[in-house]
Amino acid sequence: MSRAPRCILCLVVVLAGVGLDGSRVAGAQTTEGPLRVGIIGLDAHGLPWTQIVNGPKRPAELGQMRITVAFPGGSPDIPQSMEILGRSVEPVRALGVEIVDSIEAVLAKCDAVMILSIDGRVHLTQARPVLAARKPVFIDKPLAASLADAVEIFRLARQHGTPCFSSSALRFAPGTQAVLKDPRVGPILGCDAFSPCPLEPHHPDFFWYGIHGVETLFTLMGPGCVTVSRVHTDKFDVAVGVWNDGRIGVFRGTRDGPHSYGATVFGRKGSVQAGRFEGYEPLLVEIARFFRTGRAPVPPEQTLEILAFMEAADRSGREGGRPVPVHK
Repeated sequence: MSRAPRCILCLVVVLAGVGLDGSRVAGAQTTEGPLRVGIIGLDAHGLPWTQIVNGPKRPAELGQMRITVAFPGGSPDIPQSMEILGRSVEPVRALGVEIVDSIEAVLAKCDAVMILSIDGRVHLTQARPVLAARKPVFIDKPLAASLADAVEIFRLARQHGTPCFSSSALRFAPGTQAVLKDPRVGPILGCDAFSPCPLEPHHPDFFWYGIHGVETLFTLMGPGCVTVSRVHTDKFDVAVGVWNDGRIGVFRGTRDGPHSYGATVFGRKGSVQAGRFEGYEPLLVEIARFFRTGRAPVPPEQTLEILAFMEAADRSGREGGRPVPVHK
């Protein structure tokens, strides 16, 4: 398991100016008509997302792209990967998508790419040729299975001038986004977010699924977490982050009870509930806009801080729950 680099804050600061967080960069698509989108990895969201994007009831905003080609991928040492892959390839083909046998074949037939492999360990390897080809790319959660790999992905994106971003669908849930501007809440003073947190032996604990709740936490709290402490049992995890302005944010990961998502947001004026899963469409709309403009809706430094938080929480758990710095 990879350890976080000691100077992650320095790396994040450098990456903040790479042109991936809002500036127009080479590789943004401006052609008329729907963009041809290729998928790498059909062992996670490939089928449901293709059903939405290529389906007759898609939101109007998704009319600007169509999924046309896919490389199935798959990780034989992750049973869930092979199970999903086995029931996805033919239905995706039936939706008008050409199934090819290599990443290179995908790149030859598309304008933009979604890396949707369930296994974060392979994302860096899969991203290398995409970034070199300067195809705008969305990388599904987790961006990588280690912070070091994530830093390298964004470094390569900077080197090639390729637009790149990653996010959980939870970030763009309308209810969660509305809280950020809710006058009944005011400035956010703290947040307790929760999500399912099943574990997978090849990934640091929160990277596999807990990232959903962690992304909700950072969506609502914003960046600036400096330390994290973790309590772990077989059924639950609690990670407590302290922000640089004294605020406290909490992630609760569950492996028992309902498979549910949410958050309690504590504001200066009031407290409200947020963080529900509200479907994939809001994220897909953001991806479509990103492919058209080359403007990433999530800055790379925030994505890296999320992964740094999760790696620090992993280390805290191994070290008896002591507070661990998130950035160094």
